[in-house]
Amino acid sequence: MLHIRVSTPAAAALVAVVLLLTTGGQVSEVAYGRAVAPATQPSAATTGSAYLATHLYFGTGRHNGQPPITDEQFMKFVADVITPRFPSGLTIQQGRGQWRDRSGSINREISYELTVLYPTREARAHNRDIEYIRALYCSMYGLESVGRADVNAQADF
Repeated sequence: MLHIRVSTPAAAALVAVVLLLTTGGQVSEVAYGRAVAPATQPSAATTGSAYLATHLYFGTGRHNGQPPITDEQFMKFVADVITPRFPSGLTIQQGRGQWRDRSGSINREISYELTVLYPTREARAHNRDIEYIRALYCSMYGLESVGRADVNAQADF
């Protein structure tokens, strides 16, 4: 289990929303920083190192009558573009998302959440990689955006 400690109430709320959307269930008080680790064993969050957790939200619905991006296409994008930039590891979850596009329409679609954790000292280098991934996905598939959320975390592996 990975323990994440967020540094602000806004970050805690973001983590709670991400957990709620990705799991489809209730968010425990742990997401709001109210839970207390057992006294007999320190949590990983208190012994871990400073990391950033970047969450990217990839939609699969396309405009102009084009078919949705398939699981095979997305996983090829992961293998060819994302994995070389984050070879130490990543997590992908499939879900259902919705968002309002530039025309004001609500779009509901299969989506993927990609999470990568990296030491905060590597943030500048990884920012370039993350922005490249977002721009390339949009240009390849004619999409408006790939959502991004960054959360400060303490992580131990």
